[in-house]
Amino acid sequence: MNENDLRKIIEQVLEEMNGQGKEPGAVIEEVKKTVAQTVVEEGFIPDITEVDIRKQYLVEAPVNGEAYYELKQNAPCRLGIGRAGARYKTDPLLQFRAAHSAAQDAVFSDVDQDFIDNMGLFTVQSQCDSKDVYLTRPDLGRKLTEDGAKVVAEKCKKNPTVQIYVSDGLSSAAVAANVGDILPGILQGLKSYGIETGTPFFVKYGRVGVMDQVSEITGAEVTCVLIGERPGLITAESMSAYIAYKATVGMPEARRTVISNIHRAGTIPAEAGAHIAEVIKIMLDKKVSGTELKL
Repeated sequence: MNENDLRKIIEQVLEEMNGQGKEPGAVIEEVKKTVAQTVVEEGFIPDITEVDIRKQYLVEAPVNGEAYYELKQNAPCRLGIGRAGARYKTDPLLQFRAAHSAAQDAVFSDVDQDFIDNMGLFTVQSQCDSKDVYLTRPDLGRKLTEDGAKVVAEKCKKNPTVQIYVSDGLSSAAVAANVGDILPGILQGLKSYGIETGTPFFVKYGRVGVMDQVSEITGAEVTCVLIGERPGLITAESMSAYIAYKATVGMPEARRTVISNIHRAGTIPAEAGAHIAEVIKIMLDKKVSGTELKL
């Protein structure tokens, strides 16, 4: 507490005491009591979104804290967060609320168009004309608009071996956090295998099923979509790659191969890019995907 803070407290107490007609000695005692009860916080509150909950153990007087802490290292779950009486402690409660807010933001916000442009991707849209429609009409999110289908047909390379595109899905944050590393990683990996790739682009308000239409329009042998997954309370930045060999509209979901949990605390984007390229190579060699593909 600095001198100015102390002066303000004294002035405030004196005004109150004078109004009540108290003696100077009583006023001094009130000042001392007020100062003693004043808690001054120094430093700063750390960013709770940067806390690694695998390394945070908040249970007081644990029976076997070391073993439980070691268990926490294997899964980013909210374990060993302790309690204050019957309630959560303040720190994990704030972390939970921050994670929930991040998840909502990831779902309801759009990918920055400047980011898409800087990645060199052109944009088309599903038949959803807003985020609300996207969330309530999954069927419309599986189809491109008529104009969008025409743009893909005009701008994309015909009959490529592999067609890759990006979609926001249920997390714009996943696109922003991962595409800058994962897309170049896939393209570089496929190039090293001598595999031809088509023209990458971005689908706004897209569901996974759009890849079937994209496959038919481009004539690609393998189609891969990098899409934002439904955010959870561990991360709002998780991305998945759905890959299919000669995908067709109306095909069963069992024909898709998926690589999930791509984010900085899961499979890191650069590593995922190399793995996806390898899976695509195997898919081309075996000419199958989904449950029929044995990796």
